[in-house]
Amino acid sequence: MTESDPASLPARRGALNRFLDLVERVGNALPDPTSLFAILALAVVVLSGIAAQFDLSVAHPTTGRIIEPVSLLSVAGLHRILTEMVTNFTGFAPLGTVLVAMIGIGVAEVSGFIGAVMRMIVLKSPRALLTPVVVFCGVLSNAASEVGYVLLVPLAAIIFKAAGRHPVLGLTAAFAGVSGGYSANLVLGTIDPLLAGLSQEAARIIDPGYVVSPAANYYFMAVSTFLITALGWWVTESLVAPRVATLETAAAQEVDASSEDMARPLGAAEKRGLRFAAIAFLAMTSLLLWGLLPADGFLREPGTGSVLHSPFLRGIVALIFLYGVGLGVAYGWGAGTVRNDRDVIRGMSQQMSTLGGYMVLVFFAAQFVAFFNWTNLGLIIAVEGAQFLKSAGLHQVPLMLSFILLSAAINLVMGSASAKWALMAPVFVPMFMLLGYPPEVTQTAYRVGDSVTNVISPMMSYFALIIAFVQRYVAKAGLGTLVSLMLPYSVTFLIGWSILFVAWLLLGWPVGPGAPTSLPTGAAGP
Repeated sequence: MTESDPASLPARRGALNRFLDLVERVGNALPDPTSLFAILALAVVVLSGIAAQFDLSVAHPTTGRIIEPVSLLSVAGLHRILTEMVTNFTGFAPLGTVLVAMIGIGVAEVSGFIGAVMRMIVLKSPRALLTPVVVFCGVLSNAASEVGYVLLVPLAAIIFKAAGRHPVLGLTAAFAGVSGGYSANLVLGTIDPLLAGLSQEAARIIDPGYVVSPAANYYFMAVSTFLITALGWWVTESLVAPRVATLETAAAQEVDASSEDMARPLGAAEKRGLRFAAIAFLAMTSLLLWGLLPADGFLREPGTGSVLHSPFLRGIVALIFLYGVGLGVAYGWGAGTVRNDRDVIRGMSQQMSTLGGYMVLVFFAAQFVAFFNWTNLGLIIAVEGAQFLKSAGLHQVPLMLSFILLSAAINLVMGSASAKWALMAPVFVPMFMLLGYPPEVTQTAYRVGDSVTNVISPMMSYFALIIAFVQRYVAKAGLGTLVSLMLPYSVTFLIGWSILFVAWLLLGWPVGPGAPTSLPTGAAGP
């Protein structure tokens, strides 16, 4: 079967569209993620009352302690819900870390620093390396929230067009990096403390003192950046370019003025801003190294000199904030986009104003997680699930690969990475801990599965925007067009990233600082 086979192409498109219709119907049938957590929180209350009426107790596999369900359908349960509802929200681990990180990133974004860096890298790249550079920048851009979707994707299309290549090819390469390689990065972004906080809350169902660092997956994700870049480059040139060449281009490729403005060379003010930002980066990094490199450095753990449990790693979210503000202010001062303290506060406020929906979701997710912990239902499910998996004989590699596939499948109908992990972590993190697998490894497997199907999921929040970008160049393009272009990326990323993950596990390498691939015997017990 070939692309030019007129008899086979309609049939294949028909099957693809039927599959997409099913995905869309299932996704649309689900309630909004916020409503879903409200429903689940209520369901936990009801189920706790039912479970308390039956003999659903289990013995903890490491301590032998009998675990019984606790009913919230009682006067005592009602009192606890009412008196701890606020602290469930304010004490929810991901909330503060994400807000602090986003404040810093907001200054860097609103000042124009992040956009200028992306444009500089792409515009100055040699034509032969344009594709890998676009994919690479796409991967890096996910550290700054939506900037990759709204800036890099349309910019890549314009740059490819200027280079004499099909603009949709540049668009798909950028989208693959931004969304398909969502979790990979060379720097820590806002998603790292968010997922780590959810994993930590879930891990404490088993071990109340367990701490998951925002840098828990850094080693694996830094290496993954280069893997996704290489795979994206190969897929773009070998699999997608021939298909894009058959697309019927719109007669008038109209692009709005703001999009064309993205492709202009950097002006003198922007170059000056980047020089100021480079000076600030060197100064801040020198200070950081001064505190880390000496054996008695002030950023190491007092007394032991350890980096693993140092203020540096424990304060990584604060460093994201400081770098975001420092580089944003330095760039803005040089470029003239930040003139006074009001401009800095505006950048912080503008980023925070976009988090209203997130904070509402977190409120209900925090209640769900707290109720799950109070009732012991999470622990009971974890113990029973662990016993089932042991009896099924699934060892580390097939177990984690199955979890990656499950995460990838769920991502097709539920777009929010944080919402999915808030739902899945309280079940799977404790369950896998009881089997000897650390939360950091489980979180890594989730991030792989959650990322690879972003580019073919109609439920992904920016999917409609990407379709609109494609329609600028291919008038008849629709959901099926975009998915058919992105499916090779999704499948290749799934296979390649899973192979890297399996190799990482077999070699026993830590996925991040202080994050081994297995728990010591008895470490999962409280």
